[in-house]
Amino acid sequence: MEKTIMRKMSAAAVTCFLMLFFTASSHVSGAAGALAPNELGKVLILEYHLIQPEPSEWARTAQDFRRDLDLLYSSGYRTLALSDYLQGKIEIPAGTHPVIFTFDDSSPGQFRYLVRNGKKEIDPDCAIGMLLDFRKRHPDFGMKATFFVLPGAKEPHKLFGQPEFETEKLKELAALGFEIGNHTLWHANLKHYDAGVVRKQLASAVQAIQAAVPGYKVHTLALPYGVYPRELAWAVDGSYGNTTYHNDGILKVSGGPAFSPFDARWDPLHLPRIQVTGKALERLVHYFDLHPNEIFVSDGDADKVSFPAALKAEFNSRGFKSLRVVAY
Repeated sequence: MEKTIMRKMSAAAVTCFLMLFFTASSHVSGAAGALAPNELGKVLILEYHLIQPEPSEWARTAQDFRRDLDLLYSSGYRTLALSDYLQGKIEIPAGTHPVIFTFDDSSPGQFRYLVRNGKKEIDPDCAIGMLLDFRKRHPDFGMKATFFVLPGAKEPHKLFGQPEFETEKLKELAALGFEIGNHTLWHANLKHYDAGVVRKQLASAVQAIQAAVPGYKVHTLALPYGVYPRELAWAVDGSYGNTTYHNDGILKVSGGPAFSPFDARWDPLHLPRIQVTGKALERLVHYFDLHPNEIFVSDGDADKVSFPAALKAEFNSRGFKSLRVVAY
């Protein structure tokens, strides 16, 4: 059938047909390396809560989480630190997509120690254990994630349970290169409180984290219930006692894929996330497989930002003057 069609076409039309055919074929194949760079595409910021044996609305089993990692890796996603995203520092291979992992509520399934014969080790079925194992098998995937912790919550959400290991876990998170974020002191709904209580919640959480990891810079906030205080400024900057805080990024509880930091519409103080429940992640990855022009595709160079010329009006030229721009 294709030969019959081509006999009726001009040479120029044949060339155009072949270009469209092979472009479509590369998109369908899902080969990320075949995609042209588009650093104005959407970014996935994933939100996890419980990792436990029983699945529920807010829980993933260990099997689910391993399946999520396999799906993302095979679909061309590579982990990006939240702090790098906020700085527009996208250092992932050309042709791949950034994915940002976030974990709320510091539950035991996120970070658990097993004690055997007097020796402690990271549980291979907790989120940290699975991320470490996946990096061993796929070092190019990276191992970046932010854990939004609750230093003053009731057990089992007070710093991942296991009270005897609270300080050690925060120290090890930082040592492994994971990021620690603010989720308030005990998961407070900030809209119900005045400025003084909001500042106490945020500053006290920072103080507790820095008591375990001296000098650690906490600069991101995940809002409990996705609810802002009555004044945005209270969540951005403040102090209580001798502790000050500042948040470069504030994350909501839902909202879908996020804008690229290079997009003029990007707002780091109102960042949407994707709750990973049920088949939500699978459906989203499949959607972007079918619509590859909508997802962020890296050019492999952190000092350059590349995108189709048709999108030039969307580029945040004021925010990233130091980057070399390639609009093709």
